Amino acid sequence: MTTLEFTLRLALAFGLGVLIGIERQWRQKSAGLRTNTLVCVGSAAFVLLSVLLTGSAGDPSRIAGQIVTGIGFLGAGVIMKDGLSIQGLNTAATIWCSAAVGSLAGVGFFAEAVITAIVVVAVHVILRPFGNRLNRIPVKPAQDEGAYIYALKIRCKEQVENHLRVLLINYLKNDQHLQLRALKSSDNGNPTYTYIEAQIQAIGKHDSFIEEIAGKFTLEYGVTEVRWEIVGQQND
Repeated sequence: MTTLEFTLRLALAFGLGVLIGIERQWRQKSAGLRTNTLVCVGSAAFVLLSVLLTGSAGDPSRIAGQIVTGIGFLGAGVIMKDGLSIQGLNTAATIWCSAAVGSLAGVGFFAEAVITAIVVVAVHVILRPFGNRLNRIPVKPAQDEGAYIYALKIRCKEQVENHLRVLLINYLKNDQHLQLRALKSSDNGNPTYTYIEAQIQAIGKHDSFIEEIAGKFTLEYGVTEVRWEIVGQQND
């Protein structure tokens, strides 16, 4: 490969990375102009490195596979979780696509690289308003669909804590749609009493079953208070 061809491929990756990055910067995303350009150029450079080292006998797809893995870690860095809400998936996917564009340019598939970059930008420009319009359509989710997170809190005497924890686990084993996500105990500064707090994930709404469990605990010796509430919900 000549220096001119190397430069042309890298320049194409740069230009296409800028094309994708301008749209992202305009939307004021965390991965904007420079990030997408660097990802695109870096991916092309790694592919070109493979070609330079191995020549026609090499296999650039091996480097491309490593790029996909590496970009996966970079994309994970821009994904943030706030409760049940996840942000940054679109930005991470764009970085992944920028790497694909750079890899195509590095291999020498110029037309394919340009087409891919145009499609990536078109997805953001064309589908964004369409997606926003869909989000404005009111949809009332079915009451029994999705995942619900229940918080069950029990105040009891310290000596019956272990018995109640085992009892709770046994109750939940009877329903395959329920899963214990967290279970902890604390005394809140009063060693005489213990507060057991459990987070239970349910597939579908299980208010009646949780209420039934709470009612059973109120009948147990040493229990002074039982209460529960829904703290999270996630629908398909």
